[in-house]
Amino acid sequence: MDYLNDLLTDISGWLWGWPMVILLLGTHIYLTILLRFPQRYIFKAIRLSVKRDKQATGDVSQFASLATALAATIGTGNIVGVATAIALGGPGAVLWCWLTGVFGISTKYAEGLLAIKYRHKKADGKIIGGPMYALEYGLGWKWLAVLFALFTAVAAFGIGNSVQANAIATVVYEGYNISPYITGAVVAVLTGLVVLGGVKSIARVCSTLVPMMALFYIVGCLYIIWVNIDYVWPAIQLICQSAFSPHAAGGGFVGTSVMMAARFGIARGLFSNESGLGSAPIVAAAAQTRNPVRQALVSSSGTFWDTVVICAITGIVIVSSVLHFPDIDFSNGAALTHMAFSKIPVVGKPLLTFGLLTFAFSTILGWCYYGEKGMEYLKGRAWVRPYRLAFIIVVFIGSVMQLGVVWNLADCMNALMAIPNLISILALSGIIVHETRKYLWRDRLDRMDDAINEEEQ
Repeated sequence: MDYLNDLLTDISGWLWGWPMVILLLGTHIYLTILLRFPQRYIFKAIRLSVKRDKQATGDVSQFASLATALAATIGTGNIVGVATAIALGGPGAVLWCWLTGVFGISTKYAEGLLAIKYRHKKADGKIIGGPMYALEYGLGWKWLAVLFALFTAVAAFGIGNSVQANAIATVVYEGYNISPYITGAVVAVLTGLVVLGGVKSIARVCSTLVPMMALFYIVGCLYIIWVNIDYVWPAIQLICQSAFSPHAAGGGFVGTSVMMAARFGIARGLFSNESGLGSAPIVAAAAQTRNPVRQALVSSSGTFWDTVVICAITGIVIVSSVLHFPDIDFSNGAALTHMAFSKIPVVGKPLLTFGLLTFAFSTILGWCYYGEKGMEYLKGRAWVRPYRLAFIIVVFIGSVMQLGVVWNLADCMNALMAIPNLISILALSGIIVHETRKYLWRDRLDRMDDAINEEEQ
């Protein structure tokens, strides 16, 4: 097992090293230019996300689809992951993480568009879609679609399940001395109550949980920022300066190279917002929407909330806390997170505990849906219920086991998901531009897809 763990660590390090960083960030920047900076429509996207359109076709509302995607995306990486980037790359990593989110909006837009463009309605009326369908029906590459679905079904057991369940059990044990076996059983039961009801049940819970947990976390972070108010502007200056100068750290931080700040900030941002990973389009395909571009805009707002807002606020909280309390040990990401939040009286520790618990649990719900759709593509609808049952069992197992091998395997599967998804986006970029021109640039966002297609024929 030690040899396997070391091997997977090396593979994961290579997959999430500079080749993946260049591929993902390069795609983000390329699509940003190709699509004429779709980031400028972000407030329109946010308005669309809260509109319910009963005339549109789909299984769940656009907001429910977005909430489910955010549930899977907003996880422990938004808290511990940002701290880890700071510990390894210095405070400048926060800016690189933020910039990754800004450019990642374009890729999340493209993914959402293709999800609607190539989705299918089954005989029972259910909607199915995602990168595997874009690969099969958009490009005719069935073999690559199968690989993507396989990687998704496997990855869901790791990063979207056991890793999150273990984080919940660890937080509860360290904070309240409750056995991981008890926590694991409770989380497994709660997961079962939600996921056995399918996408509508998952979406309904996520639509309630995600806004509540995000609002509570953001308000709590703003309070911490107020407590650290004298150190907030110096923290922002340090973040910006350290991103481009290896000698600008100071304030208790050890200076790191610009390349280190960029590498860890970009990698953590890419991993956190999942733009280009191919996961979010799976639930985007189920959205009730009039045309592909409308849902594409809604999907793009997910990256805005995840990275541009939540990761940025977390970064400012941690850096300002280190400046405020220089005795904090910032050499370890997890320890840095706990110490930075625990220094704040009254709300610090409960806020961190609540954030980690709700973020991790919501990730479990969202990734269960992703994984079962990958399995459905591979083996058919009959395999969905056994997959859900296995997923619930792994929630308990993940709560009580050591996860070195699982974590590294999950990292590898996530990277391998991204590769075929990015291939489909780049190969179908002409379709993405065509649809964007048809609906967004010609101001037809309110038009139904079928009506526009009939007119153009």
